[in-house]
Amino acid sequence: MIQYKAPLENIHSILFDTFNLDKYWESWGDALPDKELAGSILEEAAKICQNLLLPLNQSGDQQGCRFDQGHVFTPDGFSEAFKTYATSGWCGLGGNPEYGGQNLPKSLTLMVDEMLYASNPSFALYSVLSSGASLLIDCQASETLKQQYLPALYEGRWTGTMRLTEAQAGSDLGAITCAAEPTDNDQYLISGNKVFITGGEHDLSENIIHLVLARLPGAPTGSKGISLFLVPKFIPDAKGNPAQRNGVQCIGIESKMGIKASSTCQMQFENAVGYLIGTPGRGLNHMFTMMNEERLSIATQGLGIAETGYQSSLAYAQERVQGQVTPGSASNTIIEHPDVNRMLLTQKALNGAGRALAVYIGHQVDITRFSNDETERADADKMVALLTPVAKSFLTDNGFQCAVLAQQVFGGSGFIQETGIEQLVRDARIAQIYEGTNGIQALDLLGRKILADKLAGYQTLHQEMAEWIQSKKPIPELSTIAEATEQALAELDKTTHWIADQNSSNPALAGAVASEYLQLFGLTVYGYLLLRLAASSTEHNSENTLKTANYFANHLLPHSQAFARSIVKN
Repeated sequence: MIQYKAPLENIHSILFDTFNLDKYWESWGDALPDKELAGSILEEAAKICQNLLLPLNQSGDQQGCRFDQGHVFTPDGFSEAFKTYATSGWCGLGGNPEYGGQNLPKSLTLMVDEMLYASNPSFALYSVLSSGASLLIDCQASETLKQQYLPALYEGRWTGTMRLTEAQAGSDLGAITCAAEPTDNDQYLISGNKVFITGGEHDLSENIIHLVLARLPGAPTGSKGISLFLVPKFIPDAKGNPAQRNGVQCIGIESKMGIKASSTCQMQFENAVGYLIGTPGRGLNHMFTMMNEERLSIATQGLGIAETGYQSSLAYAQERVQGQVTPGSASNTIIEHPDVNRMLLTQKALNGAGRALAVYIGHQVDITRFSNDETERADADKMVALLTPVAKSFLTDNGFQCAVLAQQVFGGSGFIQETGIEQLVRDARIAQIYEGTNGIQALDLLGRKILADKLAGYQTLHQEMAEWIQSKKPIPELSTIAEATEQALAELDKTTHWIADQNSSNPALAGAVASEYLQLFGLTVYGYLLLRLAASSTEHNSENTLKTANYFANHLLPHSQAFARSIVKN
């Protein structure tokens, strides 16, 4: 009973009606797509997701990955699907054109990511991790490594992983012990174990490129002693083809709650040949290039799964006949029951706002890449840093909530495997945990991005939101949304300044209230973005979006007051 059709009309409206991104792309040069080409890319992505990947999602979950003597075999159909996906050119969408990438805007590729996660989250992970690895290599590695590894990664012949976590360290990367010994030929021998490595071993590509955090001899303890290395599964020969097997192997895979068709591996290094990326001792800083890229991608995992849940539960509610809305009347389809309608509207509103946030942040990333204005690039970079933890945490929290709501609409049918709805709940849950738990994202937002920044980036966003609200309040159709968002913004501003005032005398406060603060922040930003969506919908006669925004303003945005009051102590 899983239903998914890529929401192309809504995506197109957000990209080009709400944010007018085609005008920005045009001003940045001929290398970027126009509106027509972008639409064609999205349509083709929808086809491959709906026709190739969605049919493998439930069978992949039921079959899972298989481990046999160091080898990992993905479920039936995955290897063939990945070859089709790769040869169709989908692995290098945002890549550097100097090495074969397509250089597409991040605001566009995030929408492709959403479709991938909506249709098959496990399959998507193999692809998006390779994209993140490619970005890190392009930004941080030597020219020799770029030329040797990027073309094959963009073609999908090779795939990439990131190797951070160790059993004794978890999220505390400063505690890792994996070691790197230098040799006399500019290579390093890597030894140690890593756990929870997504895509660490599989049968989809001819080579796997591991980006590994490890310590050099004599390195200081903590995060400042970590360096970054590129470690291929097979060492390329002089012609660039996979040749000698390296000293890295999978020693087991995890039995998991969800994303079962994605291999989550325990990996062992025994004098594996590696190549230094960037500066010794700066490995964690370099790795954040990939980590932040993946956090934005995982945000769209929450969004994609939520969209599939919404479409599936909407279709079910329109067909399922049960109960009477009015006593004595004929039985009704359950969509006519007010509480079911509430659950569907909640999903729709959260998905629309989440999609707008993904595009908004993607646009800021694009400014940092393509704008010729140095000040504009610097401001956009700060906005990306501020909003990335919000996107990762808030979209995945709401993604799980929406999956649960979809299951609730299905009732008992949502609890059995046959419908596929319970898989959405299981697959959505991990997004709140990996790439930095959502609690860590909240600490990052409040501690690093707001307090340590002395509220500078926050003030920039606050001013933008306040100006937009003021400009829309006089418009009758938008007044309710604008006034509700104005009230939420006032609560956010009061709370932010109260925490900042208390911080010096009570440094533990930020950690205690960070999660509640992120929820307050996220709801307010969602209100602002839905106001923008509603404003563009009135200009383009889309009454449906206006109704959704009003529902959010009246029923969901008031929750911001409760979060504010749970933080501020009078």
